[in-house]
Amino acid sequence: MKNILVTGYRAHELGIYNNKHQGIPYIRRAIASRLIPLVEEGLEWVITPGQYGVDLWACEAAIMLKDTYPHLKCSMITAFSHPEEQWNEDKQEYYRELARSIDFYASVSKEGYQGPWQFTARDELLLRKTDGILLVYDEEAGEASPKYFKQRALKKQAEEGYAYIQIGPEEIQAIADEERLGEDADIPLE
Repeated sequence: MKNILVTGYRAHELGIYNNKHQGIPYIRRAIASRLIPLVEEGLEWVITPGQYGVDLWACEAAIMLKDTYPHLKCSMITAFSHPEEQWNEDKQEYYRELARSIDFYASVSKEGYQGPWQFTARDELLLRKTDGILLVYDEEAGEASPKYFKQRALKKQAEEGYAYIQIGPEEIQAIADEERLGEDADIPLE
C-alpha cells in the first residue's frame, strides 16, 4: 500500500469543540500506531479530506511520524476552497498552520462551498487515489459522517481489494488506560 486515506469523525460528532480536549492525543496516538506498520511496509502518503476532527489529527500524527520516517508524506484534499472560513479564529489558525506543515494541499473545487456535490466529488477522488482507508468509527455510537466512507470503502474492498482498517473506541480507550497506568508508550502523545 502506497497511499492511505485517513478519516473519521468530525470533532463535534465526538463532543470535541477545541484542541485542548484530553481525548485528542489518544486518538492521534491510535492513528499513529496503525500507520507505523504500514509505513514500515512501504506506505508513502497519508491523505485526508481536511475536515476539523480526525482528519486534522491524522495530519498531526503523520507529521509526528516524519521524525522517524522522513519519507512519509501527508496531504489534505478538501471538497472546496477555504473550508475553514466559517470556523472561529482559533480553529482557523490551527487549520492554516497545519496546512502549511503538510506536503500537499489542494481543493477539488476551486470555488467556496456550493453544494453537497463537492463532497461527493472529493470522496470519489480520495477513494480512487488511495489503496486503502484507515477509518476512526464506532458503528454502535449511531449514525455519523464516517458511515458513508465505510459503506463506500467496503464496496470498493469487495470489488477491488481495497484495504479497510478501522479504529474503534476500544482501541483508543486502551491507549488512554495505558497512559493512565504510566506504562511507557512507543508513540508520543504530543
